[in-house]
Amino acid sequence: MTRFFDGLLHFRRGAWEMLASVLIAAGVFMLMQPFALVLYSWSFLVTLLGTVMFIIVSHLPE
Repeated sequence: MTRFFDGLLHFRRGAWEMLASVLIAAGVFMLMQPFALVLYSWSFLVTLLGTVMFIIVSHLPE
């Protein structure tokens, strides 16, 4: 866990890609859940943020 936070602080690709992937997965989950309209409303923005973040992070050093 310390290595993950160290990667975030030093802008390493692995940790940031994982965070972006979690955001994408959370956005898709928010899109598919039938319970809360608020989650559905924010799902596109969260998925878009994760996707753009993944594209940017893919250019960081390993």
